[in-house]
Amino acid sequence: MAGAIDFYFDFSSPYGYIASTRIDAIGARHGREVAWRPFLLGAAFKITGQKPLTELPMRGGYALHDFARSARAAGVAFVMPTPFPFFALGATRAFYWIAERDRRQAKRFAKAVYDAAFARAQDVTGSEAVLALAEAMGVDRDGLAEALDSPEVKARLKTEVDEALAKGVFGSPFVIVDGEPFWGNDRLDDVENWLATGGW
Repeated sequence: MAGAIDFYFDFSSPYGYIASTRIDAIGARHGREVAWRPFLLGAAFKITGQKPLTELPMRGGYALHDFARSARAAGVAFVMPTPFPFFALGATRAFYWIAERDRRQAKRFAKAVYDAAFARAQDVTGSEAVLALAEAMGVDRDGLAEALDSPEVKARLKTEVDEALAKGVFGSPFVIVDGEPFWGNDRLDDVENWLATGGW
């Protein structure tokens, strides 16, 4: 059986949000499972020396324009969160705690976080916001609340981030197909062609 498509993303990434609305359909068309792997983009920035696009002279204004344009092209709702960028540590920890119990539910949670942040401009950074989103889909609120600051969940996230960096993941979204890396929402068509042709 063909291996899973690894889909790396940061919850604060507009392009990650847009890609998240397409990646599962791409996988399904080619009989591939998609493994959602949120990570912390700031850890990659410490290595690459990069900053969020919106903080860069000239490129920042273009990025704001392109986020909205890319969302329109994909047919998805989009509003720019305030503040931006935001640090979604709690949501990322929550994802992995949920995933240990139910991977499908974890994926639904990730989509709910993205929808709240980029379709409805809701704050997803605080623990209460994370817990409310998780509880709405049947996650044990008390169990998750206890887990968010647990050493086990912190260690799991550190492992996930370290493994992403070791694989060369430096941006969001970042897709790896059978060892082949693709960076950016604008590479999803290449991902699909790679899957269809077996590569080039």
